[in-house]
Amino acid sequence: MGLGLLQVAGFGFIVIAFAALLFVIFLVGSAVRIVNEYERGVIFSLGRIKGAKGPGLFFLVPIRDKMIKVDLRTVTMDVPPQDVITRDNVPARVNAVVYFRVIDPNKSVIEVENYVLATSQISQTTLRSVIGQKDLDDLLTNREQINDELQTIIDEQTDPWGVKVSVVEVKDVEIPQQMQRAMARQAESERERRAKIIAAEGEYQASQRLRQAADRLESPTALQLRLFQTLNEISSENNSTVIIPVPMDLFRPYLQGPSGSGDGYSQKSQQERRREEEEAERRYEEAVENRPTEENLL
Repeated sequence: MGLGLLQVAGFGFIVIAFAALLFVIFLVGSAVRIVNEYERGVIFSLGRIKGAKGPGLFFLVPIRDKMIKVDLRTVTMDVPPQDVITRDNVPARVNAVVYFRVIDPNKSVIEVENYVLATSQISQTTLRSVIGQKDLDDLLTNREQINDELQTIIDEQTDPWGVKVSVVEVKDVEIPQQMQRAMARQAESERERRAKIIAAEGEYQASQRLRQAADRLESPTALQLRLFQTLNEISSENNSTVIIPVPMDLFRPYLQGPSGSGDGYSQKSQQERRREEEEAERRYEEAVENRPTEENLL
């Protein structure tokens, strides 16, 4: 009987010792904390903040001290797509990305319950507010200005929380299909207008050059030289026979005699032309005289 009691007592002692050992291990484990290089530990002692510590190994007083780890690395957060209406009453769907990090671990723990959630919510509301004040053309062309404005507004809101917003970028802007087709037609019309203006400007410049060329080629000799140059270019490129009508004014200086009047060939041509005119008048008069009258027909 006594031996049984001793065995029971020994077993109970072992259980108590094992439980005490576990409790000591738990206390030691709760007292020893390791903070990484990219983290800081905000320590509270009896509910009062003692400050941020780290990185390295720290020993806390069990039950009295409590530590909350804060990550100091830059956080990349996607802002969910927001349905907004621009200032010119165009519906759009806009999403963005925000880059921020904690610069004051104490404020990020004390001033806000969840700084990541708070930054996300303020980013969504600011995105809707800023985009609603812009026209669609500004939203598509002045993207950098809108990004800077968003970054400034969000950073001012998160600064009391110890959070620094470094970059805000509008990723995508979705507009209705009808608006896309209208913008495509507008761009096409603008391209056609520019093309017509450029073509008209080219015609105007070409006409000026032709006017200058005509002034230079006013002399018959210069015009003849240009004609010979053109014939040379045509004959060198194509192996064919080219017939080009040449005005007689080009050869008039060569056909004139020493006194400046036309030669015998030109005088003969004038005489033949006069005889042909007289012959035509004579035949017309004969035809009129020989025309039958109405009495002869009856």
